[in-house]
Amino acid sequence: MTIRIITDSATDMPKQVLDQYPELVVVPLTVVTDDNRLLDDGRDITPKQVCDAIRAGKVYKTTQVTPSKFHEVFLEYAEKGESLIYVAFSSGLSGTVQSARVAAQMVRDELPGSDITIIDTLCASFGFGMVVMRALELVRKGLPKEKVIEGIEFYAAHQEHVFSVDTLTYLRRGGRVSGFSAFLGSMLSIKPVMDMEDGKLIPRIKARGHRRAMQTIVDMVREKSQNADIANQIIGINHSDCYEMVTELEDMLREQLGVSRFIESEIGSVISCHTGPGTISMYFVNAWPEDKDLIVLH
Repeated sequence: MTIRIITDSATDMPKQVLDQYPELVVVPLTVVTDDNRLLDDGRDITPKQVCDAIRAGKVYKTTQVTPSKFHEVFLEYAEKGESLIYVAFSSGLSGTVQSARVAAQMVRDELPGSDITIIDTLCASFGFGMVVMRALELVRKGLPKEKVIEGIEFYAAHQEHVFSVDTLTYLRRGGRVSGFSAFLGSMLSIKPVMDMEDGKLIPRIKARGHRRAMQTIVDMVREKSQNADIANQIIGINHSDCYEMVTELEDMLREQLGVSRFIESEIGSVISCHTGPGTISMYFVNAWPEDKDLIVLH
């Protein structure tokens, strides 16, 4: 039985990566503009357009994938007799995974015997995307479904996200951090450095100024990757309309941690609505599976 990986656009996977996996099915989340137009993430609106709109004072919102859209996608591949694994955006940041669960049950009711697995990664942006990439590689290895699921769950549990935002204002507006944290960061001109825990965004350090924030990211990576041979990993880095920060961070990682391989991407349209411009993020794993069959993209 063919195993089909399905995901959503919050992976923020760059085109050069998506082109390597034509078998991947990506279901888009939606950007809602200030004049109530609904635009599919990654199809109808670019991250640069979102960042420019935010700088111009516009407030864009986002919506999760609907159960009906998931139902359409799941049914299409289930009718072909494929075994589906939906690798999902963090439930701590979106209700999209719950929509998928509703849709999966609808398909099972209509098409008894349908094989649909939903995995809540508790990951976001290209950290989420790197979990999906590994899922695809495990399928390409020809592993049975239960081993693919084991690998996905391992990488999701050990995926690290370290990032800095220019301001907490946009995350506060979307309910992703507390109002008090956003107020404090704004008042003191702080560059918050954050990570994720249980699928939610956690401010860890309030670094004063850009240079200190960048060094704090590197220091956090060093600490979190002690058991994962960071110098030999492929590191994901993405940004919201601040590419100069990507090259700066890569130079620091090369010099201080010996990292030499990177995958660069933009933070997608939906997530940029919440982080705002000037966000820099990096992604890596903090451990590797003991089962060598599950090791991919080392």
